[in-house]
Amino acid sequence: MKIGYFAIGIGPSASAGAIRTLAVNAERLGFATIWAPEHVVLLAEFSSRYPYSAGDFPMPLDAPIGDPFATLSYAAALTSKIRLATGICLVPEHNPVVLAKTVATVDHLSGGRLVLGTGIGWLAEEFGAIGVPWERRAHRTRECIESMRALWANDQSSYSGEFVNFRGAICNPKPVNHRRVPVWFGGESGPAMRRVAEYGDGWIGFNLLPDEAAAKIRRIEELLKANGRKRSDVELAVSPYGKPIATDDLKRYRDAGVEEVALVRFDMPGDEAGMKRELEKMAKEFVEPAAKL
Repeated sequence: MKIGYFAIGIGPSASAGAIRTLAVNAERLGFATIWAPEHVVLLAEFSSRYPYSAGDFPMPLDAPIGDPFATLSYAAALTSKIRLATGICLVPEHNPVVLAKTVATVDHLSGGRLVLGTGIGWLAEEFGAIGVPWERRAHRTRECIESMRALWANDQSSYSGEFVNFRGAICNPKPVNHRRVPVWFGGESGPAMRRVAEYGDGWIGFNLLPDEAAAKIRRIEELLKANGRKRSDVELAVSPYGKPIATDDLKRYRDAGVEEVALVRFDMPGDEAGMKRELEKMAKEFVEPAAKL
């Protein structure tokens, strides 16, 4: 089992020094993945409900949230092995042709270490500020992913859809594997499970304890079978998020089918020395035991 760290590039970890400290030490200590979130803007007033933390956004609205691709590019230059993941990229807020270039570039520069963690968004007011319709964002997301995969895989590509249209497009550099960047979907709803099973490469579930994760994974496995896919076609990760876990819970996650547990520390110290100490504590408590499972 693998252990990831969620998240860099937000709040106290948004500075260059903090990103350096977290990325370098997470790799040194054996963490598998570092995750960077995305919000282009937050709003001073909004009625949308945050899906976790009892509906309350877990940080001050003026906390810095860096662009995840810039954050992960910086982390990539400081490391050589650790996986780099968006957690999560709000794909329907992006122009997919531009996003395909950005994603492929970060993957190229990092030596093929990028995972595109993807979601359809929860903050309707953010979509409004960007100028993207909130309605039909799930279908928009599918077209974005399909069209990006075409751009990544082909010397020249075309796509015709409701939201995305282009012909004879040439997009370079390609991802390191010359085919695609893994796309993992976030979310715990029925539609989110279907996205994973129908066209995802992985899943990152949030705010789930082992028993809760087991039920979601059983559903994903049922949907994979219904779509003619194998369980091995996807990688499954879970974050307990705000729910506390102990070392012994790692076995329960493993038995549920979880391959990576992404740990969140809302109380991560703001100073770099404190961040290093906290990562070392997490490694002893979780990374080292997970490696033995």
